[in-house]
Amino acid sequence: MKIVIIDYGAGNIQSIIFAIKRLGHDAVLSHNVKEIQEADKIIFPGVGEASSAMTKLRSSGLDTLIPELEQPVLGICLGMQLMCHSSEEGNTRGLGIFDLDVMKFSNQVKVPQIGWNQITDLKTDLFKGIPDKSYIYLVHSFYAPLGKETIATSEYGLEYSAALQKENFYGVQFHPEKSSDVGSAILNNFLTLI
Repeated sequence: MKIVIIDYGAGNIQSIIFAIKRLGHDAVLSHNVKEIQEADKIIFPGVGEASSAMTKLRSSGLDTLIPELEQPVLGICLGMQLMCHSSEEGNTRGLGIFDLDVMKFSNQVKVPQIGWNQITDLKTDLFKGIPDKSYIYLVHSFYAPLGKETIATSEYGLEYSAALQKENFYGVQFHPEKSSDVGSAILNNFLTLI
């Protein structure tokens, strides 16, 4: 199986590579269009700021490539947010895969949300074998609201989408590579999706 992590200079890449290695697979870090198109599974990571990340994607043409991919794609954290229609962070237009607009948490809660939180209302094979109310690790100041593409929910002052799915595209707000055994199981579920 060929696993490609999209390289656009925004991401905590090493921990994802190590997490995949622990599951018995190797991952290639690449921004090469052909290599990404030929992958069996694609991971779209992201740590950083939305508008500068989208600028990097546009400059390399990855902004048009990613929405056209037909194999399973997993967006992580900022990667998931960039797959949405837009983000309030930097007033950024996203890739438009998920029909949601990413919003900033209100001043009623401390931002960023950092640490462990529960996920509930788990749907699809991405969460196969994962118990409801499992704990995952998050670091974020912006969130995707609930919508028809929500496949997991979390709560921080309000309920929001902890994971999204539309066709072959999946997104998780949390960091599976830092979420202990639960995160490993979710990553493994993604890698075994048909």
